[in-house]
Amino acid sequence: MWDNAPLLRNIASALMTFSVLAVLYGAAYYTVHLPGLFPLHSVRLDAPPQRVIPEEVLQKVRGEVNGNFFTVDIDSLRASLEQLPWVRSVNIRREFPDRLTVQLEEHQILARWNGASLVNTHGEVFDAQSAEVLPSFVGQDGDSYEISQRYGEFGEQLEPLRLRVAQIALSPRHAWQLHLSNGMVLELGREEMEQRLARFVEVYPYSLAALEGSVKYVDLRYRNGFALGGAFNG
Repeated sequence: MWDNAPLLRNIASALMTFSVLAVLYGAAYYTVHLPGLFPLHSVRLDAPPQRVIPEEVLQKVRGEVNGNFFTVDIDSLRASLEQLPWVRSVNIRREFPDRLTVQLEEHQILARWNGASLVNTHGEVFDAQSAEVLPSFVGQDGDSYEISQRYGEFGEQLEPLRLRVAQIALSPRHAWQLHLSNGMVLELGREEMEQRLARFVEVYPYSLAALEGSVKYVDLRYRNGFALGGAFNG
């Protein structure tokens, strides 16, 4: 190898190129890390938040934004902002030469979850406070997405009756129960829920509507009919 002049020239050239690149990288790294160079002058929100409190965003920014335009830890800032109530996700981008732009995706509220938390329109549980009148979802950990899907489906079935689902519950044994806006409780069980609810929708205008004040409980788990109760006894 040592008597191969072309090979030695190629190796020397490669080493020289590597050395030059290493020096340039070191110089660039040193430059962008200089404290007074490329300072950040502003952090702006892409759009005004609807539920997130701007002062809380500002507090997080002040606590997390350190360094200059190139060295600021965007991942740390994103993680910190995502801890705020009503924040579902955060996107942050650099805008040269001196600004960060923050885009907040807020939770869109759908229902209350087990009386303690909230559920968004993606079926995700999150912790925040709301005084709105909302439907109630009751279920086990991990059930929120399925309950959200069923809530929409059952709601569409009930729409012709102008009734709403006030509460939807999924038991540990996977049985479904609906509390309607007129005070009735529907027991749908674990199978053929759509068909059972469709049977209720079909007969309600001709029979159950006239009994709305007195009938509180409708058990739809019978194959050829249903049972009525004056009050739900659990």
